[in-house]
Amino acid sequence: MTQNTRLFRTTRGWILERGGEWVEVPRDAGTFLERDDLPAYLADLQGLAADAPGELLAPIVHQEVWAAGVTYFRSRTARMEEAKTGSGGHFYDLVYAADRPELFFKSAPWRVVGPGGTVRIRRDATWNVPEPELALVISRGGQIVGYTAGNDMSSRDIEGENPLYLPQAKVYDGACALGPALVIAEGSPPRDTRIALEIRRAGETVFSASTTLAEMKREPTTLVDYLYREMTFPHGCVLLTGTGIVPPDDFTLHQGDQIDVTIDEVGTLTNVVGD
Repeated sequence: MTQNTRLFRTTRGWILERGGEWVEVPRDAGTFLERDDLPAYLADLQGLAADAPGELLAPIVHQEVWAAGVTYFRSRTARMEEAKTGSGGHFYDLVYAADRPELFFKSAPWRVVGPGGTVRIRRDATWNVPEPELALVISRGGQIVGYTAGNDMSSRDIEGENPLYLPQAKVYDGACALGPALVIAEGSPPRDTRIALEIRRAGETVFSASTTLAEMKREPTTLVDYLYREMTFPHGCVLLTGTGIVPPDDFTLHQGDQIDVTIDEVGTLTNVVGD
């Protein structure tokens, strides 16, 4: 199956873009995202012709969302910087050099925001940023079967104060967005896949940057291997793979900011910061 085969979750069900045509995924297909053979299954799927998707939802149903940290060199540097006034800077340096990655629970599926939805910044935080990330879609058996774009909203001042505050800095209502499409593929995307972030405020760009997966220190398959050690995911899961784009230390998100996360083949995940 080619990498331009994409799956969208819409208000009227799942729609598959295949070979330039739109195909409706039968409702009796069930929780197909958990399948180890998802690429082959969708390649053979016979569905009715459909129109292009309209209103989009987050492209998951029952999957937990987990995340990996300090996987890019720039991310490691940023974590060290934010911890200068706290107590945990050297921990990030140790994680970057270690074999074992940092893995943490990010979101229950019902908390995940879809394309066009509202993400949030914590009311008790003063330094908040989006983190644009490649999100791997992983089957029940631990196979990478696709990927999408993710936004791991983070409160840097809370995380920097103490590493034990990471769940509060990372896990709250409106802190995770996914979409717009699931690219169906066996394994992770090419190393030259581009990830870009643009933040607009009152119609003006206030920050933009890009990177590629070539800047990742850790292989996606290694992250999946560690995540699935001693844990089962009956419905499969989604794994955010870390960020290589970090706004400068004097930048923080404001209510009303528009966040665009763009990944090759996936498209652009757009969200607005709400209250």
